[in-house]
Amino acid sequence: MTGSVRAIPRSILYTPALSLERVVKAWSYDADVHLIDLEDSVPPADKPAARAVCRAALEKSPRPANVAVRMNELGSLAAVHDVLMLADAPVKPGIVMMTMVTSADEIDLLRRMLASAGAYPEIYVTVETVESITHIDSIARSADGLVLGSADLAATLGVDITWEAMQAARQAMAMACARFGTACIDTANFRLAEPAVLAEETTRVRALGFHGKATVHPGELDVINRILRPRSDELGLARRVAAAVSSANGGIAVLDGNMVGPPFARLARATVAREDAWTSRFGRDDSDAGDDSASGDDSASGEAADGGTA
Repeated sequence: MTGSVRAIPRSILYTPALSLERVVKAWSYDADVHLIDLEDSVPPADKPAARAVCRAALEKSPRPANVAVRMNELGSLAAVHDVLMLADAPVKPGIVMMTMVTSADEIDLLRRMLASAGAYPEIYVTVETVESITHIDSIARSADGLVLGSADLAATLGVDITWEAMQAARQAMAMACARFGTACIDTANFRLAEPAVLAEETTRVRALGFHGKATVHPGELDVINRILRPRSDELGLARRVAAAVSSANGGIAVLDGNMVGPPFARLARATVAREDAWTSRFGRDDSDAGDDSASGDDSASGEAADGGTA
C-alpha cells in the first residue's frame, strides 16, 4: 500500500436517476456511499431528465462528499452531457464513477476535464472490460477506487456470473488495489431471491482483500455492513498485535498463544489506519439513518430494486 490511507466505503447503494423522490428517499438507507446512476438503469431517451434529477438530488444531499454519480462511457455523447452537468452543478459529488474504461488515460482525461471546472472528485472505475483487467495495474494507480462490473464482463466473456468465472478478475483487482492503496469494491449481487448467496459472496470477497460491496437493493445493506464494516473486536486485536510486536522491539512475540511478528504488526497497523479513516468519513450515529434504514421492507426496498447493473 502506498501513500496516505484512503477512507474506503464498505457499502455503495445504486439508485437510478429516474425520480428525484426515489433518489432523495435513498439518503435514509444506511449506505456509506449513495450512488446516483446515469448509465445502465436509465434508458437513452430518459438521460436528459435523469441529469436534471441528479443535479437536483445533489443539492438536497445532506452529505454530498459521500454521494457518487455513475456517468456514461467517456467516449459517448451521453458522457459529454454528463460531464457538462457535473461541471455546472453548484453541488459536486464526492465520487464520480466511470464505466467501460479501457485505459488509465481515460481516468486522467476525466480528472483534467473536471478540474478545469473546479471539481476534484475521487474517481472510481467499474472494471467491466477485458482491457481494464489487462491494464489493471495502471488503472488502479490512476483511480481512487475499482468496482467489479460483473454483468458486462461476463457478457463479454460469454459466461454466467459465477464465482469461478469472476475469480480471476477479483484476484487481479485485489492485488492491484493493495499495491496502490486503491479502494476495492465488489460487484452487486443479482440473485436477490437468495439472501444466503449475498452473505457467502461478501464473506469470500472480504477474504480476498476487498473492502466493500455494491448493491442495487437497500434490503441487502444490513448484511454487507455487518460483514464489511469495522468491528470493535477485530480493531482491539489489531491494536494488541501491534503493541505486542512493539514491546518485542519489532521482533517476534507471543500473543494469546500465537506467534506474531513484523508482518502481523504491519497488517495490524494498516487495519487500524484504514478503519480509523472509515470512521472519520463514514461513521455516524444511528440517528443519522432513517427509520427504514436497511430494513428491507417491501414498500421501501422494492422501489430501489430495479437499479442498474454493476
